[in-house]
Formats: sequence, structure tokens, C-alpha cells
Amino acid sequence: MRRRGSHSLFTCEPITLRMCQGLPYNSTFMPNILNHYDQQTAALAMEPFHPMVNLQCSPELRTFLCALYAPVCTEYGRMTLPCRRLCLQAKSDCYKLMDMFGVSWPQEMDCNRFPDCDQSYPRPVDLLSSSDTTESPVSVQRDYGFWCPRELKIDPELGYSFMGVRDCSPPCPNMYFTREELTFARYFIGVVSIVCLSATLFTFLTFLIDVSRFRYPERPIIFYAVCYMMVSLVFFLGFLLEDKVSCNAASPGRFRASTVTQGSHNKACTLLFMVLYFFTMAGSVWWVILTITWFLAAVPKWGSEAIEKKALLFHACAWGIPGVLTVSLLAMNKIEGDSVSGVCFVGLYNLTALRWFLLAPLGLDVVVGVALLLAGIAALNRVRMEIPLEKENQEKLVKFMIRIAVFSVLYLVPLLAVLGCYLYENSYRAIWETTWVQEKCRDYHIPCPYQVERTSRPDLALFLIKYLMMLIVGIPSVSGWAVRRPASSGPASSMARDAKMRWSTRAARCSRSPTSPSCCSGTPTHPS
Repeated sequence: MRRRGSHSLFTCEPITLRMCQGLPYNSTFMPNILNHYDQQTAALAMEPFHPMVNLQCSPELRTFLCALYAPVCTEYGRMTLPCRRLCLQAKSDCYKLMDMFGVSWPQEMDCNRFPDCDQSYPRPVDLLSSSDTTESPVSVQRDYGFWCPRELKIDPELGYSFMGVRDCSPPCPNMYFTREELTFARYFIGVVSIVCLSATLFTFLTFLIDVSRFRYPERPIIFYAVCYMMVSLVFFLGFLLEDKVSCNAASPGRFRASTVTQGSHNKACTLLFMVLYFFTMAGSVWWVILTITWFLAAVPKWGSEAIEKKALLFHACAWGIPGVLTVSLLAMNKIEGDSVSGVCFVGLYNLTALRWFLLAPLGLDVVVGVALLLAGIAALNRVRMEIPLEKENQEKLVKFMIRIAVFSVLYLVPLLAVLGCYLYENSYRAIWETTWVQEKCRDYHIPCPYQVERTSRPDLALFLIKYLMMLIVGIPSVSGWAVRRPASSGPASSMARDAKMRWSTRAARCSRSPTSPSCCSGTPTHPS
């Protein structure tokens, strides 16, 4: 049952505004064209214009103001705007008097916003269609889109946006889940972040104890571990902070509810975002660099020293690309608080940011990394199959290939799961928001959606999987490299070079002494 006093269905109601009494129509609807939620709010907004109306600076001013603050209620919710001529006439007649009283012409009353016509207000057709609405409320039969509730309104200078509406922000706690679900999710994320932080910290400390153990092509694993150590640390801080940073405090005196933090005005939220996003992207880039170093060792047979000469370029890419992306998001004010995890990130409510700053870079990293990885493994397998190797070197090469495969699977499975969650959110976010508006429109006194064809709510498990995979993607850093001494630097390239050297020696010997017993099997064929 609809609550008493609710305007969520745009019902017609008698005009109570003193300035608008005695007009050709006596019913209006709320919220009005200027987004006032009731006639009391509209009356307060009209107060600065009372002296001008009382002094009758223009015969059109009262009609024009009432057309905006108390518009005629027509059948089927057809919104009728006053003509531009009416606006220009009222503004021209009263401009000097308004200046005398220190009243400026509001931006939302810009005359260019109104249709170019030459009709009075209300039009005769509006009066005919509204003649039957004074007896009983009429429900609107059209979609007015999302109107930001008064409780979620934000000061204009902060640059907030929610569901395409400026100066609006999502509610806190999270608009999709109950407090019990949010508490469970918070502790779940806290435990997983501690596990990942411990694992990556162990890898980093192992590196500090014996730096020589991690030479190229494996050294990017250390920087990869450092990146996800920082990611885990930020999520752990979010667990401790709860929603103190990710949400704005409520302001009951201003009828403001707690809302999601957006933009860079909150310094703590901005810092959490910068660290989390920068190191998330950097970890992904370091994995790509790791596949590049493996590729260089396996295909062109670069040694550890040759690869290490490119270290400066690797660092420039690994830290520079995430830095550019992070600064771009700061410049565009795309930071958003996450009331589930307590951190600040990007793409939580803005689908454009989700697509271009999460899906696109992570997807590109996966494609490039997998391509290089497959090329490297194919080259190593060709070395194993075509070049004669001693049994010991054969086993070393096979073990090295297995370790590459295990590390890659342990990284790719969580990352692909995260990408899958982002794609699912991208596909269903609009449906979730429409469902939320439909459920809360009467509580917030805003227009309810018209003819909703599909409703859906997100499952908490989806978000738990996303956070779990975002964190455990750092675990592969301890999958073999940190707990055991790796093979000699550049095992793929060194074994291939040793095998080719032995092949060359044997070929030279056979050319000098074809009847030698070692050449009885024929001159070896060099692999292509």
C-alpha cells in the first residue's frame, strides 16, 4: 500500500502554494519540474520572488513561476513546460527590480531550456486533460527516469554522479545487501587479505635474504609479489576502517543520509584508491613482463645478463603505465567508495570507468601474456624434442616448463574469474539499479520505474568471489620460486645453447672423420 504523503507515483494534489492560488488550474504534482519533493519545499524556494510578484513587475512572472514550482497536473503525467516567450518576458520586466533586491535569475530557469512557442500557460488542452484529476489521484503512465532522492543529494561543487544524475550518490551501507551480509563479507575479506599479505611478504623477505636467487627471467616475480602485498595491505586497512573512509557521514539536520564517497575531496579515500589501483595494474603488468622475459629466454635464447640489460625498460613500463592510468582517473574524478570492502576503487558504480580502466587493461594483459607464454612453452618443447640433451638436462627443462605452467595457471585462473565478475557486473548493473529504485521509490518519494520488464538482485557470492580472486592472485608468487632454489639463471636458454654447442662439435668431428663410431648414426640434422 502506498504511504500517505508519498509522491512516488506522481499523483495529482490540490495546490497549497499561496502565490499560485486563483490560477486557471487548481491541482499540481510533486516532485515538480525543478525537483522539489513537496509543496513546502517549493514554497521555500519561491520566497525570494515574493517581492517581485507583490510589486507586479511583470504580469507574466507569477504565471511563469507557478508553471515551474506548481505545474498543472495533466492526464497520464504529460509534462507541460511554459513557452520561452513567457520566460523572456518575465525576466526582462523584472530584471532591474531583482537586482535591487539582490535576487539572481536561477540557472535552472534559463530561458533557453524552454520550448520556442507562443502559447499561454496552461494551454487549453492542459485544462481539458486536468479537469478530471481534481476528484481523485491519477497515476502517471510514463517513465520519468531516475530522480535523486533528497536524502542522497550532494553539494554541487563535489561533482558527484549516480545513475546518470549529477549531485547524487549511492546510499551507505551498500544498496544491495543487508547489514548482516556486509558484516560477513567484511570479515571474509579481512581473513583473505591477511593470508595473501603473509604469502607475498614471505616471498619478498626471501628475496631480501638472498637477492642472487632471483635473477632474470624470474626476478619480475618479486615485483609482482610486492604489488599484491600492497593490494592485500589496502584491503586489510579497509577491513579495519569499515566504512569510515568509503562512506560520507549522515547529516540529519540537512536531511542527508550516509552516501558513498566519490571524487578526490576525501584524502584518505584518494590515498587508498591510488595505492590499490596502481599496484593492481602494476601487478598485472609485471606478470606480462615475466612472460616477456621467459619468451626472451626460450625463443631468441637470451641469457640472464642480456635480459637484465632491459631492466630499466621493464621498470619504466611496469610503473609508468599504471601511473598514467591512476593520474587519469584522478583527473576525471572517477574514485568511488566501496562500502562492502571499506576501500576506494574505480568502476563500482560507473560502468564507463569499469570498461575502460579495468576490463580493457586487464583483458589486454591477459591476451599479451598468454600469447607470449604459449610461444615460450612451444619453443622450450621444441628444444626438448629436437635437440639432443642429457637426461639430467632433459629433466631440468621439463621441470622448468612445469613450473612455468603451474605459475601461469595459478595466476590466470583468479584473474579470469575477476574479469568474469566484472563482465557480469557490466551486464547486470543497470538491472540491479532499476530493481533497487523499484523497491525503494516509495520510501524515497521519487518516481517509480514504469513497466519494468526484468528485475534482479546481485548475489553476495559474486562479490565474495571477486574479492577472493583479487587477493589470491598474489599467492602464485610462492608457488615454487620462493620455497626452493631455482635452476641456474636462464635454464631454457643455457640448456639450448649447451645442446647446440655439443651439436656443432659433433658435426665438425664427423666432417673430419666420417667413419668415427660417434658418427655412425649419420650427421645430425640441425633443428630449424
